[in-house]
Amino acid sequence: MKPVVCFGEALIDFLNTNEQDDGPLSLKNYRQYPGGAPANAAVAIAKLGGKAYFAGQVGADNFGDFLNNALNTYNVDTRFLAQHKTAKTALAFVMLDSDGDRSFAFHRHQTADVLFNVEQVEDSWFEPQVIFHFCSNTLTDNHIANTTDFAVQKAKHHQALISFDVNLRHNLWPQGQADIELVNQFVFNADVIKFSRDELEYLAQGNVTSYVAKCIEKGVSLLVITDGENDIEYFTVQGKQLISAPKVQAIDTTAGGDAFSGALLFALSQFPQAKLALNSMPVLAELIRFAAHCGAYTVSKLGAFPALPHFNDVQRRWPTELIPKKNTDLASELSNKFTV
Repeated sequence: MKPVVCFGEALIDFLNTNEQDDGPLSLKNYRQYPGGAPANAAVAIAKLGGKAYFAGQVGADNFGDFLNNALNTYNVDTRFLAQHKTAKTALAFVMLDSDGDRSFAFHRHQTADVLFNVEQVEDSWFEPQVIFHFCSNTLTDNHIANTTDFAVQKAKHHQALISFDVNLRHNLWPQGQADIELVNQFVFNADVIKFSRDELEYLAQGNVTSYVAKCIEKGVSLLVITDGENDIEYFTVQGKQLISAPKVQAIDTTAGGDAFSGALLFALSQFPQAKLALNSMPVLAELIRFAAHCGAYTVSKLGAFPALPHFNDVQRRWPTELIPKKNTDLASELSNKFTV
């Protein structure tokens, strides 16, 4: 099983669960959940039974301690998690509409996660060979973008498989929208990319077809586009395919995309040579379908870490032909079923 290192922000999601009247005021109630897109992905991998590491920084405060403990509770290895002596842990307030869709208000100015330095990126992150996963929230200012670039280049030097969940949060960027040119620099350096439909259209600047072709030309092995309850579209050098998204009643979509990314990386991590799995459209169809069910399971529950499935929760969604027999590994089973 290949380790997966998830780099970026761990933060507190204060989720608006309900509201109550107090005299003439209507007061919102918020529940404290652990979160942050790459932290969610790490927990998703670990809860499914994978080997996940989280690399990043939180404050040496109660919130940072809570996040450290929460990651450990779900069996994420936190040896690469630092706690900054003075900077605070980032906070996000999450409001939900009647469909479970969210809006965010971030408290993230000079917080511990964006002060992570290149000196803190260690060669040991990438030894033995790993899958390296990150998101765009570590590109929002020059300092953390430079650190992210340093980490990606070091991962490439160590021949890691690079996974980038674009996960744009425009209100985190100083100009109020993501820097298209900068984000695309990282898109073109990744092996596996996940976009939402809106993110793809934003970064493609109106020409999705040529943009996808350019991604593949630049060396992206797998480009996945999710679109809520609509079909999932994915591209490789071999072509394009659609996967039907599961239909569920969404309660909280906070970690749905992270559950998808984590489940896909968990599946890829079962291969001794994960890049080989990316060469088979039939294998990818099975793995993406499983990832979609993990995302659907997650949005039917509140919160991030607690809502992510254990393997037992979604085992029936893992295709029968891919379930390893006792004392055999998944990669062997897949290799017997498909050409990878």
